[in-house]
Amino acid sequence: MIDWSSCPDVERDPERVSGTWVFRGTRVPVAAHSENLEEDASVHQFIEWFPGVSVSQVRHVLKHA
Repeated sequence: MIDWSSCPDVERDPERVSGTWVFRGTRVPVAAHSENLEEDASVHQFIEWFPGVSVSQVRHVLKHA
């Protein structure tokens, strides 16, 4: 399991999305990114499907993982 607490591009709040790790400033779960990549989605497709998430956030999350 990845420790997301040191990644500045994600956040967790028990009041939002049941405390799931999300991309900072959004309600998009980090898990959605992993699931889409497993299904061969590109970073650009993910950004298109989930407005509010930036390319730099996705790159930082990938690097952290």
